[in-house]
Amino acid sequence: MGPTATMGLVVVVALFCCTEGFIGMNWGRMSAQRLLPSQVVDLMLQNGIRNVRIPTAQSDILKAFQGSEINLTISLSNGQQPHNMSAARAWIQSKYDLFKVNNIRSLIVGVGSYPFNWGGMYVLDYDINWRGLNYMQDALNEIGLNQTNANIMHNSEELIPNITKPSEAAFRDSIKDRMSEYLRFLRDNNAPFFVDLRPIGDLERCSLDPSFAFPDNKSKLVIKDINGAVYTNGFLWQYDCFVWALEKLNFSDIKVVVTAVGWPTDGFPGASADNAGRYYKFLLPMVTSNKGSPKRPGAPIDVFINSLADEPKMKIDMLLSPSYRHWGIYRSNGQPKFKVDLSGQGQDIYPTTMKGIMRMPQRWCVFSGNSTDTYKVRHQVELACSKGDCTTLAPGASCSNLGFGKTASYAFNVYFQTHFQNEKACDFEELSYITDQDPSTEDCLFPVEVVRGNQLIEFSAALALHRPLNIRGVVLVIVLYIFL
Repeated sequence: MGPTATMGLVVVVALFCCTEGFIGMNWGRMSAQRLLPSQVVDLMLQNGIRNVRIPTAQSDILKAFQGSEINLTISLSNGQQPHNMSAARAWIQSKYDLFKVNNIRSLIVGVGSYPFNWGGMYVLDYDINWRGLNYMQDALNEIGLNQTNANIMHNSEELIPNITKPSEAAFRDSIKDRMSEYLRFLRDNNAPFFVDLRPIGDLERCSLDPSFAFPDNKSKLVIKDINGAVYTNGFLWQYDCFVWALEKLNFSDIKVVVTAVGWPTDGFPGASADNAGRYYKFLLPMVTSNKGSPKRPGAPIDVFINSLADEPKMKIDMLLSPSYRHWGIYRSNGQPKFKVDLSGQGQDIYPTTMKGIMRMPQRWCVFSGNSTDTYKVRHQVELACSKGDCTTLAPGASCSNLGFGKTASYAFNVYFQTHFQNEKACDFEELSYITDQDPSTEDCLFPVEVVRGNQLIEFSAALALHRPLNIRGVVLVIVLYIFL
């Protein structure tokens, strides 16, 4: 390494050496049974989590975090971006008191989209978010809340395809001008670059060995890069791809924060609680070691675990794996799915169990066994899966090998539990009945819902078993796979 390169490395390390990397948590809200904010705050404090990212800015949630000293990253969803300065000022004013009593570090504009993604609509998405981003930051600054930075999200599809080494990484040519404009905004506001990393999909896209995704460094794949950099796991490989891409646009001074990283526990081959536990067991101590990455040695890395609990109402389609609903560390009953030391010390322990959650009665809605009209059964299963989460029936998932009758039972039960065991929700044209005998198998858990907390309002309407389907994509793929 020559003197110029050495000097550049020293400058970059100096920019980030004075802080420690943190382990944060994403708390998604796409579920019928929403955990109460007070329960979540208590759980975060018990587990030592001091940084939380939530995809909302609801006042009741922000009030729950008041006085907790937890740093928050909050969000404005798509469609909520301000279209002018007056709207941005009005929104900030409406939340001003909550900003003053909470440590709100970042405000993500346009959560639910990656506006720089390659595709026909990326320019429109970017323009909407870019305007909203500037309006919000100006409104924050005007009112003296400039300690909060406005930001937007990124993912690996912004990079050129077919990368094998991080040093090859660069942003796609089609977005470079806009990316440079955005990065200047980050620099001017001392804000980090936010990126979501998906170890399974991102590495598959680059045709890399799946075992390379795990940060236990046991993969046979070892990637050697320029300047003596060596990569033995996918996390640091992914991270440095973005570090290189930033450097090539002359923004190596900008910190990279990983706003979502983890491992799914169901809905995909290789998605399991065991593999999730293995992933975190080595990832989190790597973060707390503050060793940095081969490209930025000694520069601490901040990560937000994705996520606190599953999100069975997350919208998925033919492009999104069913596993996207199963990234939670906790089940809806407050029990952790696997051992993980959230302090990052690598202890072989379970995280704290959530307090104050009660399950509904031990009863399930199951298939009657009447297979005289198989078309009728298939139709009822499709209806049930259109309103309940059947992604555990997907190929390679935990309930993918149940057989005809058990599959119907699983579909009927998830609909029944989604509707909080309302007996009318176990009416599938005389093909079902309610039982207190647990139909679960060794591999497949038939869930029981928990007592209502802060669930979605949409269930206050009349039960709609026979209304037209509002989602099809993965549901139809699952159903066809099961029955054909």
